[in-house]
Amino acid sequence: MSAEMDALVANATQKLEALEAALYGLKQVRGRFRTEDGAVGAEVDSDGALVALTLSESVTTLPPTEVGQLIVWACKQAAEDAGTQRSKVVATLNESFVPAAEGAPGTIGGGPDSA
Repeated sequence: MSAEMDALVANATQKLEALEAALYGLKQVRGRFRTEDGAVGAEVDSDGALVALTLSESVTTLPPTEVGQLIVWACKQAAEDAGTQRSKVVATLNESFVPAAEGAPGTIGGGPDSA
């Protein structure tokens, strides 16, 4: 193969690996939050869906509406944590797709006006 074809294949392989790493990273995202007193803990997946909820025995002394509010708040905080993690994975993926400077090693062809 020519050097240009080798560079093209290497570039495509690198982008595919970056995409696979991002997909794996997104599957690993877990947002977690626990209230300061430890009464309520929430864990969400990368989509923000609740996958675990822990309640300490101390919640039995609270009014149900307050427990409900704590649960919703903990879930919201966990979802924000997951969102932050997702953003980092996507940012890493985006960085791998930024085109190299023209003429840099590993780039193919030239600008739009090159023949």
